[in-house]
Amino acid sequence: MLKERSQSVIFTFASVDFVASLLAYLLAMFVRFYVQDPSLEQFRELDLESYVFLGVTLAVIQVVAFVGMGLYLPRRGFSWADEISRIVAGVAINVLVSITVLYFFRVDQVSRLTIIYYAVADIVVVSWARALTRRALGALRARGYNMRSVIVIGTGDAARRLTEIIEHQPILGLHILGYISANGDTEPRPGWEVLGSFDRLEQILKNHRPDVVLYSLPEQGGERLTAVLNQCDREGINLKIVPGFSALIAAKGQVETMEGIPIISIRDVPARSGFNRFLKRGFDIVFSLTVVTVLSPVYILTALAIKLTSRGPILYKQQRVGLDNRPFSMLKFRTMRVQQETDSDTIWTTRNDPRVTPIGRIMRRLSIDEIPQFFNVLSGRMSVVGPRPERPFFVSQFKDEYHHYMRRHSVKAGITGWAQINGLRGDTSIKDRIEADIFYIENWNFWLDLKIILLTPFKGMVNENAY
Repeated sequence: MLKERSQSVIFTFASVDFVASLLAYLLAMFVRFYVQDPSLEQFRELDLESYVFLGVTLAVIQVVAFVGMGLYLPRRGFSWADEISRIVAGVAINVLVSITVLYFFRVDQVSRLTIIYYAVADIVVVSWARALTRRALGALRARGYNMRSVIVIGTGDAARRLTEIIEHQPILGLHILGYISANGDTEPRPGWEVLGSFDRLEQILKNHRPDVVLYSLPEQGGERLTAVLNQCDREGINLKIVPGFSALIAAKGQVETMEGIPIISIRDVPARSGFNRFLKRGFDIVFSLTVVTVLSPVYILTALAIKLTSRGPILYKQQRVGLDNRPFSMLKFRTMRVQQETDSDTIWTTRNDPRVTPIGRIMRRLSIDEIPQFFNVLSGRMSVVGPRPERPFFVSQFKDEYHHYMRRHSVKAGITGWAQINGLRGDTSIKDRIEADIFYIENWNFWLDLKIILLTPFKGMVNENAY
């Protein structure tokens, strides 16, 4: 039932976004042909089929773009301003993709001003429609419409996590009546209403008649779970079970089924799931091609500067560990004097390192040495955004010294990342970098990538910790 209610909310907002897009498109048409140029003859000459095709295309692509922007995920963790910024980014993607579709199908009978008016109107209409929908659903929940009562069995960490989710998602329409304590569980949190102990389970369920029972006790032999299951079946109450090892599951862990057998993904990676994977890879290709084209003069000037100031190759290849712990050759502009490969692979760069050339020191400070990695992105070995790759020598050390270090390799390594825009570059805490990388992996969405890219010129390019 919890999944169905969550999906109902997602379907509601997707429908609202679709209708809002159509309304914004009609508004743009009205402004373009009735306000700006109210010529009846011109309106009669319009290719209505093309305009209908564009309107439907914009509405469909909008919903798809909003999926990539994470606008149908739970609102917990981001503000109204964050939602508006995601809407703006989603509308921008929608317009760009729609223009591409028009070009591909050779639809050239559509006014480009209509699309511009649509983009402005769409941001306003969608924001207003979403706020109104959320307010309406909240009002219905406040009046008790379609609410479901819940009793939580257990008072430990799993119960705490369930409580936080339900409290942060009132739109799901779940209300906790209280908690049932059990021997061996932790003390209930202040403010929790404990309805009684586990040995009074039958009486509690009969008295309160909840719609749902959430079982969150760590299992000890199965006797307690069997008793709860039998009692819920007897009373016709929906039972949901939280695994006793739920504390080990990442924030975005998932439950799948294989031929009817439930399988729990302990460490789910959103960036590697179907559509997200396609979206991230497509963006990597487009963005990298754009950067390589725009910065081509910088590539040429940097190559000349390296060649004229020191002996050795312009580009430097170094083994790094990437996706699924596989090594690859990462490209960089050479910033050091030519040295033994064993030294470059095993020696950490220090302040005033004598191996760094004068021009190399400038490149490292401005992160210019990193830009050849866009060719690694085009080849599919790296992504624009992701954890920074490390050398195999240090990976073998860090994986034993730091817990969860190897989880960084569950996504492609990146040129920039969450750790970098938070100042964790160069000689900074490895532990803090790992935590930042894992946060990125578990909370990935397309908007987070855009946010990191937009902040990189201001917070990630000039490296104060580079030597």
